[in-house]
Amino acid sequence: MHSIATTDGTDANRRSRHWRDVIADAYFPLDLTFRDTERFDGRLEAWTFGPVSLSRLTSDPLCYVRRRRHLANESGEHYLVTVPALSDVHFAQSGRAVRCRPGGFILERSNEPYEFSHDGRNDLWVLKVPYAALAGRIRQPDRFCTLQFDARTGVGQLFVDLLTLLPLRFAGLSAEARGALGQQLVDLMALAVKEDDRTLTSSASPIRDAHLSRVEAYVRRNLADPGLDPERIAGACGISVRYLHDLVGETGRSVGAWIREERLDACRAMLADPTCRMGVAEIAYAWGFTDQAQFSRLFKARYGTTPRDFRRAGG
Repeated sequence: MHSIATTDGTDANRRSRHWRDVIADAYFPLDLTFRDTERFDGRLEAWTFGPVSLSRLTSDPLCYVRRRRHLANESGEHYLVTVPALSDVHFAQSGRAVRCRPGGFILERSNEPYEFSHDGRNDLWVLKVPYAALAGRIRQPDRFCTLQFDARTGVGQLFVDLLTLLPLRFAGLSAEARGALGQQLVDLMALAVKEDDRTLTSSASPIRDAHLSRVEAYVRRNLADPGLDPERIAGACGISVRYLHDLVGETGRSVGAWIREERLDACRAMLADPTCRMGVAEIAYAWGFTDQAQFSRLFKARYGTTPRDFRRAGG
């Protein structure tokens, strides 16, 4: 899907309400504070790439506030990945704040209140990613919501290059290709985040962090293996089973629960992808589940709905 919304032709006394509706439709409900309500100018162009959406938001100065009351009726959690192209943006969430300049990008979490603003006219690229799609690639992504990541070099630059190129090629892409490219966008963004040294942070030592990162990488590479268990993980990573349980315990979960949650999140991401042609059972087996009935029970316990109903509702 491709859509364009602007303030062009909108009466001055209706511009603020019109733009609030545009923003809520593209992202989620927010309170907006305008510097000049009647003369405000904005344009939002959006493209859908499978379960993720990409938008280009050009507007005059604005402040967006996500309040606790906005969260009450939200059914799904998302992250916004914002890339400012024209001027600085300011973002604050969970008692922390960051100023992101052009050449960087930041993450914003939808299910916590926040404030986002820019003092000058801006040109923002925004990637909206379902929580499951990001959490399946990055451990506890909310830890990084007030960090600026580099978009000028390495993987970060590749991510932004692809992000700005895809709209130019959108019309010539099939639905299947769009879904696959949306996943590639998330993959590149997640890799850029994980390559930043600051992502190896916890209460533990750098050595423990390195072990945990290696364990995470091994588990994600082998989620489809029904035989994945603590003994196999520990042996592959060169640590004892006891030490493995100790490491994973720092995340507040057992090894078994963690593997199960990673598999469920991966299945959820596929069920939310409209281009995926696999059946529910096929998806479950593809991610290491061996019993469809058990998978359905676990899915409902985690997400509050059955896999079939989740897919039928469009994720």
